[in-house]
Amino acid sequence: MSDPVRVLTTMAKALSALGLYQAGHPARERAVDVAFEEMVRLQRTDPHAQFSFLGDEVVFGQAALREMGAWDWGRKLAGAGIQRLELVNMVSREEYADFLDDVVSRLAMAAAPSTVESRQGRRHSIRFGAIGIRGDAQPIKEESREVVPGSHIAYDLGAEADAVRWMHDEVATRGELPLMEAEAVVRSLAVAMHGDSQMVLPLVQMKEFDQYTTTHSLNVSVLTMALAEHLRLSAADVRTFGVAGLLHDLGKVRIPKDILVKPGKLTEAEREVMQRHPVDGARLIVASDKNLDLAAVVAYEHHIMLDGGGYPKPHYGRGCHHASELVHVCDVYDALRTNRPYREAWESERVLRYLDERAGKEFDPKIARAFIEMVRGWDQRVATADGKPAGKGVTA
Repeated sequence: MSDPVRVLTTMAKALSALGLYQAGHPARERAVDVAFEEMVRLQRTDPHAQFSFLGDEVVFGQAALREMGAWDWGRKLAGAGIQRLELVNMVSREEYADFLDDVVSRLAMAAAPSTVESRQGRRHSIRFGAIGIRGDAQPIKEESREVVPGSHIAYDLGAEADAVRWMHDEVATRGELPLMEAEAVVRSLAVAMHGDSQMVLPLVQMKEFDQYTTTHSLNVSVLTMALAEHLRLSAADVRTFGVAGLLHDLGKVRIPKDILVKPGKLTEAEREVMQRHPVDGARLIVASDKNLDLAAVVAYEHHIMLDGGGYPKPHYGRGCHHASELVHVCDVYDALRTNRPYREAWESERVLRYLDERAGKEFDPKIARAFIEMVRGWDQRVATADGKPAGKGVTA
């Protein structure tokens, strides 16, 4: 059993003991002592350990604790508003006991705060609360905000953008895809989508064109998961499709930068290089992890049109995977909504009209119209809140 797992299992036993026995009872004190000793052991190797409780998943740092998948306490803690638990400094026995008492009280009241609580006003080495992104409890500085439309809730997705850039570098230099980091990014994006228990679209705004591939990957992942939920797909499919959306353009790490960011029209030879990225992406994904077969299929198919157009050209006619059809719509929407060196970003409504016109030709009609319905709903809500005409929000 790993140290993080021992910390959680002994913490659960201590919480149970606190609920059963009166203050000062020997059984209660013994349970707290054992749990505290495990916490200290963990902090010797990881002084700033961090746990997240996301539905059926328990995450330590950025790694899912697979053996804790059926841990009921994760759902209980999340339901009491404790979705993220962070160790800020070395924890004292008194602080740990106070923390456990606080958790027991929250569980008894079934309290679920809607904002992150850092227990400000008291010096405390344990910080916990609902998740924004990365569990930030401090206000986000204005200059660090990267997230725009779809909500008035600010999320700092800088860490996720950095993780994607690092993933791309690892693939480009070592040919290896860090799957654990990709899954962690998608988990964070999924949490951001449900900030304050409301569905939002936390799209990332590109600061420089060199960041296009990174921000586009994040946005396509978010849009794909939102569309999958809108179509009432299962939670497992939503997350799997989100990973596929995040990795759909992975093959672009093989494209020379001067072609990737060229401001003008590509030559025929440059276009051929660009159009190799679906095949390259699929190969990179399969070589990295055989369990990512769906992501590899999506990487290969996301530029293939419903009527057989697009690229690459299949050797025989066949339909694309359902996930590829979702990612295709989301990919085109985000690309057209983004400023590019050779054109200005389109307004949302113009893109939605384009998707509608191309439904049945380039896009699956049912999926395209579901996406249009979803985004128009969001545009209308943002416009109402901002006092702007729908479809004229901030460009993402």
